[in-house]
Amino acid sequence: MNHDSVILSPLVTEKSTLAGGKGNQVVFKVAPQAGKDKIREAIEGMFKVTVLKIRTINFLGKERRRGRSIGRQRNWKKAYVTLKEGDKIEFFEGV
Repeated sequence: MNHDSVILSPLVTEKSTLAGGKGNQVVFKVAPQAGKDKIREAIEGMFKVTVLKIRTINFLGKERRRGRSIGRQRNWKKAYVTLKEGDKIEFFEGV
């Protein structure tokens, strides 16, 4: 697994912004099969920061219905990454 297939996207929501402000945390949407060690390697390799702690949460895809047919959204995983004091990842610099 390379770094691009582990880290899918940053999650920029109200909750993740508050976590970043008070705990020096960043939130990412990651591959469901990625473990904490792979997530740590990918973030440290991509952003050149030091990761102290990672918490992951698995989400089950919701069932969706359109008429008689029933479908299901994909399962996904969210990772809260705590960075070393002084390290920072900015997604929207200069905005």
